[in-house]
Amino acid sequence: MPILPIDSGRYGSTEIRKIFEENSRLKYQLEFETSVAMAQAQIRMIPKDAAEEINNAVVANLVSLERIKELETISEHDTAAVIEALSEQCSSTTRPWIHYGLTSSDVVDTSISMQIRDVLVLVESKILTLTETLLDKASKFASQPAVGRTHGQHASIISFGLKFAVWSLELAKHLERIEEGKKRYLICKTLGVVGTGSLMGERALEVQNLVSKKLCLFPIDAGTQVVSRERLAEIQFIIALVGCTLDKIATEIRNLQRTEIGELSEPFKTGQMGSSAVPVKRNPIKSERVSSLARLLRPLVIVSMENIPLWHERDLTNSANERFTIPMGSILIDEMLSSMIKVISELRVNRDKITANINLTDGKIYAEFVLDELIKKGIPRFEAYRDVQRIAFSETSLTFVDAIRQDSKLANLLNEHDLARIFNPHNHLAASIKIITNVSKLVNRTRRKMSFNNYSK
Repeated sequence: MPILPIDSGRYGSTEIRKIFEENSRLKYQLEFETSVAMAQAQIRMIPKDAAEEINNAVVANLVSLERIKELETISEHDTAAVIEALSEQCSSTTRPWIHYGLTSSDVVDTSISMQIRDVLVLVESKILTLTETLLDKASKFASQPAVGRTHGQHASIISFGLKFAVWSLELAKHLERIEEGKKRYLICKTLGVVGTGSLMGERALEVQNLVSKKLCLFPIDAGTQVVSRERLAEIQFIIALVGCTLDKIATEIRNLQRTEIGELSEPFKTGQMGSSAVPVKRNPIKSERVSSLARLLRPLVIVSMENIPLWHERDLTNSANERFTIPMGSILIDEMLSSMIKVISELRVNRDKITANINLTDGKIYAEFVLDELIKKGIPRFEAYRDVQRIAFSETSLTFVDAIRQDSKLANLLNEHDLARIFNPHNHLAASIKIITNVSKLVNRTRRKMSFNNYSK
């Protein structure tokens, strides 16, 4: 019976959960074992017939998970149980060459890299989809003036589309990080007990290079019995970093969906319930889920960093928790991306409310531009600043523009043509459209690099 929600299928796609199922983990390990044997046979380190028999046993699925579990109850060593179960399916002349020159950490660490390799295929695709979906929204709302807020207060005019462009850009940067970092954390190791390749001798690196190429991984340059945990900490950090960006997007959506703001809202399908008690509520539950899971992702980075200082050439203090952190991080980020893709794709934007919110302060949002116009007319900055603040903070029922018209000093400096230009929100989008265009070009470059990298593999 499932205990954790990721076991029950509540979170994560079927494809990503399959990567971490027990049968899949076994397949990764057996693929590694046969890849090593075939590489060793290729350079005549072990007999060719032995490598072929090992490969045939793996391809024919002769090694069962049930038998491995039986053997593990005796040896209390999961990798040893895999090797023993494989040995049972091979002849006595082949058995000495199974797992030749390897240690269990070679199997475990390279299998983890294979899992991460396949996770990233799914995750990168979803990041790219979300990046492009956000970019579409950025283009659609590029010319829509909106309230820009700092410290939770109205600050100045912003292009509503610029919000989406900023998010799209950061996700594109995450794709760059993932691609650039693969050579560090998609690592293959076949160098044995203490990282010297002891039993394989001087040709150990040749074997490792062949296996790495076969598995679409990168050979480790140096390690101990294990791949240094800095590698796993880095990918765990990148996953959490992507999660933080999704949390940032979700937080903004949740804020803009507040009843008092109402500029956008999550999709709400027919029959959906926002509250069991209040029928009229449309709660931003998908965005809240993203923020909630992000809080679970971030501490996984701390655990992965704690795994870096192992004793001597290795100990087992990292092993048990990595059975949690790597699958959890991967499955949760997959779930968060899927949720956010749906939210952004079907996002409801209320242009009327966006415009109404600009006018919420009776024109005070244009204070920056009033100040700028006064400076351009020769008024010293701080004198102009105090004049604008004096009028803005005065207790009056007048709108900001009418208060300026009635001010004896500013009325002589700002004519009706100036005021009409200043108090038009469409005049204050500045470089927004150009910025969004530049982000679009950057995303397109990132997409092309990804396609090239995938093709090159």
